[in-house]
Amino acid sequence: MTLKEKLETDLSSAMKARDELRTRTLRMALTAVKNEEVAGKQSRTLSDDDVVKVLTREAKKRREAATAFGDAGREEQAQAERDEGEVLERYLPAQLSDEELTALVADAIAETGASGPRAMGQVMKSVNPKVAGRAEGGRVAAEVKRQLAT
Repeated sequence: MTLKEKLETDLSSAMKARDELRTRTLRMALTAVKNEEVAGKQSRTLSDDDVVKVLTREAKKRREAATAFGDAGREEQAQAERDEGEVLERYLPAQLSDEELTALVADAIAETGASGPRAMGQVMKSVNPKVAGRAEGGRVAAEVKRQLAT
């Protein structure tokens, strides 16, 4: 069963259970997936990796919206965004711990022989496929920058 099929099955069961939060969140996620499928010049079927990228992007939007609502004093909407983010997190691969990310970046630096901040692009190119949805890009970039600075 593909990830998209799992989302559709879970949406159906959430609707039957009258779970408004899961229904709303899964509808939004499936809409984002379908929009991605028809984006561009030719429609295509997304692989599980592509669906994970879409879900990661949607989860990031929820985190950012929750922060914005929280900063504006709209705690009810902020909590709703956090709840939606938690539903999406169930479909994403487990996030890398700081230690695992540090080790991956260190391996990539050793592998590429990079040194100094100018080699950041080279290291990022090596690390990104290994991380693939298990850590946010900003977090990876910050770790690469930190290790290259020392």
